[in-house]
Amino acid sequence: MGEGAAPISSSAIRLDADALNAFMAEAFPQSKPGSRGEVLSAAPGHIRARLVPNEQALRPGGLISGPTQMGFADMAAYALVLAHIGPVAMAVTSALNYQFLRPCRPGPIFADAHMLRLGKRLAVMDVRIWADDATKPVGQANVTYAIP
Repeated sequence: MGEGAAPISSSAIRLDADALNAFMAEAFPQSKPGSRGEVLSAAPGHIRARLVPNEQALRPGGLISGPTQMGFADMAAYALVLAHIGPVAMAVTSALNYQFLRPCRPGPIFADAHMLRLGKRLAVMDVRIWADDATKPVGQANVTYAIP
């Protein structure tokens, strides 16, 4: 962080939802629009995102696959970190632990990511994935990001 730069804080964001989506499109030009999900809202300590999975995201039995759910949780955590630290492409996943709580049926899914701790070098987040009812998550992730 350069001289005069404000310290990072979980009580203020540097990127809103539109800026996060634009950064993701630029940072991941190889991914198709919508394939990684989109940030719907960003506020201090929280982001909400949505993913509309395609047929390739389904596993046998017609459920949304585990890798799709985990990738979406990771994207939401990444967006939450960037919302607070700014456009730092090399913030990277350090740990991700995912719990499958309910079957994840086809259709739009949502992520609510909450910042648990934002330090100088690590950010720890809770991400809940849900479909029809935010009070009944289909999955939950603890995600840690390393900040360069």
